[in-house]
Amino acid sequence: MTAALSAHELIARHRSTLDQALEAIRTRAYWSPHPEHPKAYGENGSLDAAAGKAAFDALLGSRLDLGQPGTDDWVGGETSPYGIDLGVTYPHADLDVLLPAMKAGQRAWRDAGAEQRAVVCLEILRRISDRTHEFAHAVMHTSGQAFMMAFQAGGPHAQDRGLEAVAYAYVEQVRTPDNAEWTKPQGKRDPLAMTKQFTPVPRGIALMIGCNTFPTWNGYPGLFASLATGNAVLVKPHPRAVLPLALTVQVAREVLAESGFDPNLVALAAERPGEGIAKTLALRPEIRIIDYTGSTEFGDWLEANARQAQVYTEKAGVNTVVVHSTSDYKGMLSNLAFSLSLYSGQMCTTPQNLLVPREGISTDQGPRSYDEVVADLAKAVDGLLGDDARANALLGAIVNPDVKARLEAAGGLGEVALASREITNPDFPGAVVRTPVIVKLDGAKPDAEAAYMSECFGPVSFAVAVDSASDAVELLRRTVREKGAMTVGAYTTDPEVEQDVREVCLEEAAQLSLNLTGGVYVNQTAAFSDFHGSGGNPAASAALCDGAFVANRFRVVEVRREA
Repeated sequence: MTAALSAHELIARHRSTLDQALEAIRTRAYWSPHPEHPKAYGENGSLDAAAGKAAFDALLGSRLDLGQPGTDDWVGGETSPYGIDLGVTYPHADLDVLLPAMKAGQRAWRDAGAEQRAVVCLEILRRISDRTHEFAHAVMHTSGQAFMMAFQAGGPHAQDRGLEAVAYAYVEQVRTPDNAEWTKPQGKRDPLAMTKQFTPVPRGIALMIGCNTFPTWNGYPGLFASLATGNAVLVKPHPRAVLPLALTVQVAREVLAESGFDPNLVALAAERPGEGIAKTLALRPEIRIIDYTGSTEFGDWLEANARQAQVYTEKAGVNTVVVHSTSDYKGMLSNLAFSLSLYSGQMCTTPQNLLVPREGISTDQGPRSYDEVVADLAKAVDGLLGDDARANALLGAIVNPDVKARLEAAGGLGEVALASREITNPDFPGAVVRTPVIVKLDGAKPDAEAAYMSECFGPVSFAVAVDSASDAVELLRRTVREKGAMTVGAYTTDPEVEQDVREVCLEEAAQLSLNLTGGVYVNQTAAFSDFHGSGGNPAASAALCDGAFVANRFRVVEVRREA
């Protein structure tokens, strides 16, 4: 295969970016090569806002032909949470044809080495970045995120997570040298001398099972970690969120071909309505790595049954905030209100349980009772979302009927402190937009436990009254241990309470945010610096992103001979 992009050209173009990424994951300081502001695009080949919207509009009602082998049908059926029928159709694959074709290109990809694989991945990310405006609309109209969130989380933040995975993959692969000269003294006899070669070899085909809410942000780490370590990657999107990942596959195939590699190293597995091919794929012997984001039920099934594969899951958890005391009551309420409202709570990191001592908390504005804290938080959410235009920009749309059903049922679980209200989106009358509901529960009552000890994904939170700070800490411990948590938050001015919460999070492996009152929120993480999940509690078996996330996607094979 003739390469239009040589390895030398790609290294010259992207090596400095790779080096900066390597430095960023070492220092954990802020860094991103992908602009967050929409106005930063429109030069050097990137699409500006108008061109990106036009590119997205041109996709509607089209057939996205990826040129994959084994296409036996065309499938689609995505409907935007904003009420638009996308009408895009995708290739449906005969797996017995597609999977062997994917394996065929792995030898050349393996032999290319860690650096060349890394810079090819960076070229894929650069081209995706140039189309960020187009991707933003694709993410918005499959996930229900509001445009600005879809632009940032689905665009530059997702691209950062992909690049972060490439950086970790590169570090782990070059940890072992390519060659070594080995000499062992033998006293008076001639020494033993060996030459040794060490080659990172891929496990096989990786299966990336996408999610509905964050198809690129949650999908890119696994996709690029597997590709950068030499594996072919089969992308199986969520049926309601195919378009962003199909476009990703399209770009990856173009870059691979131009770089002289087999484009079938990356392919799409779209499915017919109700086909449910994830289970079938997960048990195929060719699949050696699985990345999955979604429900605990299916994540547990994958871990138990896909025994031939390395399985990396992000499942469900019950995210908890301990509210004990604060030196900035207004800032605490504002921060929590934003965290509960962002994307209608449809984030795996959104707080669900707020543990508040029933005798109340101390604040810079004086003591506040449990009832006052809950009422003040409800007022803060109401104030944040009081303007419908602002509310639409923060909430986005409800992603699917299951979330709406949970929201509507939540009011029957306890005393409603803040009722959800319906908001009309003037630009998209078909969108289902709802404000959050806050429900008061008594943590001492057994019938309340069934509610707060289960994940209620969506704009639902429980203000749980507990007897004391120590009871809050113990409930936090039990929740993380039994149900898992992607995030934990705490507000306290007491060093002992802070230490107790910190110790729980260290022992139960949960990521902790303390006393957030400004512009950083518990449900947001920054690539190259923050770890998303830990892999150490039931919510996830992996962290995005660390060395463990990439190191077992390849093995090192040694060839030795006498010198």
